[in-house]
Amino acid sequence: MSDNREIAYHASHEQFAPSELLELAVLAEKAGFDAIHSSDHFHPWSERQGQSGFSFAWVAAAMQATFLPFSLVCAPGQRYHPAIVAQAISTLCEMFPSRFTVELGSGEAINEYMSHGYWPPKQVRNARLEQAAQVIRRLLNGEEVSHSGHFEVHEARLYTLPAKPPMLFGAALSEQTAAWCANWADGLLTAVTNAEDAAKKIKAFRTVAGNEKPAFVQYAFSYHKDFNTALTEGHQQWRSNMVGINDLADLHSPKEFDQRTENITMEEFAEKFPVYTSFSSLMDTANSFLSAGANRVIMHNVNRCQKQFISGYQEYKNS
Repeated sequence: MSDNREIAYHASHEQFAPSELLELAVLAEKAGFDAIHSSDHFHPWSERQGQSGFSFAWVAAAMQATFLPFSLVCAPGQRYHPAIVAQAISTLCEMFPSRFTVELGSGEAINEYMSHGYWPPKQVRNARLEQAAQVIRRLLNGEEVSHSGHFEVHEARLYTLPAKPPMLFGAALSEQTAAWCANWADGLLTAVTNAEDAAKKIKAFRTVAGNEKPAFVQYAFSYHKDFNTALTEGHQQWRSNMVGINDLADLHSPKEFDQRTENITMEEFAEKFPVYTSFSSLMDTANSFLSAGANRVIMHNVNRCQKQFISGYQEYKNS
């Protein structure tokens, strides 16, 4: 396992226009974040969020504007053909050597349903993802690939290749999926709620994959120096995500998410979602994830007060 212990800034395409998100990435680098992580959405989770830029285009611009490593979550197989994903990855890695990592997941209906008008069950999505990962890896290694299965590939070959193929992480929400993706992934990305949750998912992955493979964890919270602002803004932006794990993957429109969560009060949000006013307390939580075995903690402040959050991190780093 790598000794690197990094704090990353999460760039949320659902919540910010690409131009604003680019400015925030530059500020995050200046503030001392070690890396940038990018979401990848076709639709936002909520009508209130109101954005959904194309992640691969944005990542190229953001990497040109900064010097940090970047990671990007991506769901190949339905909205994206795996060969096109491989081409995009290869292009980024050729331009920005050793700075890009991609995390492959089975996706969510909110982003994938629009391309075919259906959403397969989890077992099918996992099988499709494993096939996609194999095809992408082979293409990044310079092979000519044909494949027939959950998608078709006919005599595909990448002519622009990076000097070194990037690591292909597996994205998992549950311990079961973390253990499953350990069979094919070079590393793990998972969302966590506390150190115990992080430790269990990382253990599930490394029990199969081995202790040398890295693990990234993503932590969602609402931070502001003023509690009422942190609570109000967090509730406004992120209560749409307070549905069960199955609904999170299976609901296919922002309106559906909003309808399911429209009655969640700020009090209920505060009971179930972490709200911080102290950066020291927030970083204690982040450090607990590192102690639980994570190599990188991706910090997602879900409210729209991003400049205040980034400056808070800079003050913490400099204190």
